[in-house]
Amino acid sequence: MTILEDHILNTEVLIAGGGMSGCCAALAAARCGAKVILCQDRSVLGGNASSEVRMHIVGANGTGRFDRGRELETEAREGGIIEELRLENCVRNPQRSASMFDLILYEKCQAEPGLTLLLNTCVTAVQLQGERIESATAERQSTEDRFTINANIFIDCTGDGRLAAEAGARFMEGRESQKQFNESLAPESADTHRLGSTILMQARRHERPMPFVAPAWARKFDPAELRLRLYATPGEEEPTHEYGYWWAEWGGVLDTIKENETIRDELLAIVLGIWDHVKNGPEGTPAGEDPFQAAHWALDWFGFLPGKRESRRFIGQHILTEHDLLSSREFPDAIAFGGWSLDLHPPEGIDAPELEPCVQHPVPHLYNVPLSACVSENRTNLMFAGRNISATHVAFSSTRVMATCAAIGQGVGTAAAIAIQQQQEPAELSTNPQIMSQIQQQLLKDDAYLVGISNADPVDLARSARVTASSEQAGYAACNVISGQTRSVHGAAGAPEERAFAGGHRWMSGPAEGLPATLLLEWEAPTNVSEIQLIFDTGLHRHLTLSHHDGYTEKMLWGRPQPETVSDYQIEVNDGSNWKPVVNVTGNYQRRRVHRLESEYVVKQLRIVVTGTNGVDQARICEVRVY
Repeated sequence: MTILEDHILNTEVLIAGGGMSGCCAALAAARCGAKVILCQDRSVLGGNASSEVRMHIVGANGTGRFDRGRELETEAREGGIIEELRLENCVRNPQRSASMFDLILYEKCQAEPGLTLLLNTCVTAVQLQGERIESATAERQSTEDRFTINANIFIDCTGDGRLAAEAGARFMEGRESQKQFNESLAPESADTHRLGSTILMQARRHERPMPFVAPAWARKFDPAELRLRLYATPGEEEPTHEYGYWWAEWGGVLDTIKENETIRDELLAIVLGIWDHVKNGPEGTPAGEDPFQAAHWALDWFGFLPGKRESRRFIGQHILTEHDLLSSREFPDAIAFGGWSLDLHPPEGIDAPELEPCVQHPVPHLYNVPLSACVSENRTNLMFAGRNISATHVAFSSTRVMATCAAIGQGVGTAAAIAIQQQQEPAELSTNPQIMSQIQQQLLKDDAYLVGISNADPVDLARSARVTASSEQAGYAACNVISGQTRSVHGAAGAPEERAFAGGHRWMSGPAEGLPATLLLEWEAPTNVSEIQLIFDTGLHRHLTLSHHDGYTEKMLWGRPQPETVSDYQIEVNDGSNWKPVVNVTGNYQRRRVHRLESEYVVKQLRIVVTGTNGVDQARICEVRVY
């Protein structure tokens, strides 16, 4: 007997897990026309980026000693949905509130008519028919409801892989040996160890001294135990009191799923022990001394949910390896890109004080992630996105970071929606060149970047237009808006030279001519136009992510639109006799803007008149598409 009330739901795509990969997968699939249900077992979206954990989102542009960014040369920050979210958060959340980002993710999902969001709902079982998933069971304990969800495609974005594990999908755990995949950075012998977890904390400075009495069960640390952590700059992150400590890591020698409660308890003891060390000094510190100048600082928040780095990794049609990433291997089924270092941590975490908390091996170039690493090898309609994709422990140490997970999520969600349209199983997609091209072209249209792949959309009318401008700068001519690529990656640590497509990849008007500046598209024959898409410059060479670390935030232009971005513009069309205004925008701060016109126009000319920017003295447009 149960008091749970049963419900049957029907959808096309079921996504389990509402972290960054799950949110981006759900938004991508819904925006491509699929009917989507997103089950998230917590009250908020965002996973490790949510207010429950508060880790900042990092990705291909790196940080610290392997910062990958140079203006107009190496623009490595992810585009697409994760860029949309970052820009929204940057402008609407200048106060850097963790809960505000929860709200933005919630709003974005609720705004999609084809997306049903089930918060506090956990997938607990699946029903199989041969090698195919027919339905999943999900439970929401807070309302005593149980759902049977029938779907065509199932995507596991849970991190731990609950849905996929229930389906019997094959997976890996721990570290593979060097010989297994010929990886130089792998241990000599395989083991069950993994990256540990972390509980983060925030503190606030007050006008008077603030006492701190540690619980009796808090850990005690002497300076030698924290020599490579608190007393150093691990990852080249400057010491700080307001936010920390990613290196307070523990649990990698345990089962990070089954022993997560034990790990949480120990991490609380660790983080409070570190704060005790900061506030009151190491044991033996004379009364009244303040070795860390922390007397006026007090804890403001600390998590009770460990930020988990690693658990299961599912086996796909391809397993990503160290060599794939270091060589930026070409994949015909590319759906996302990455670039974070191979970032390996000692599994013992803080219990290995003699070891650096991380050893980061830079990846020489941006690399692609293939769809075949995101489709189960033994379940035909099961996909995954996030830290649980098909990768060795070494390769995972790069693909695991949240901006890369978000980009993979957008790729997987897009692929799922197109699989629905084409009535294909996910297992059939990677080997179908025609469908893979459709997936990739949709991703490019939605402002995702794929190394070495450019716009070849046969219905994009802008590609056949003659493009001129009222003024332009050398190297940044008007015709760059149809170059097929929306960023420059030919600089240091960008894309491999033969796939970088060197160039400015944007129109930049002449500063001397000032604004307004006009971009003109002309066609030889009258053309039917109903939709116009613009990609603006948002400074993809810079860091931009919500962080509670003041020093990291200083590297950004946070709390305002990015200065390169066009703020005010009009779009006008000409049918051969006169100009007609069809779009008028003020106060823009987004990178991608899609304008669906009220009616279809037959035109020979179209112009975009830029009247304002968010800071720079010239107009910048990276791409124009016309449909």
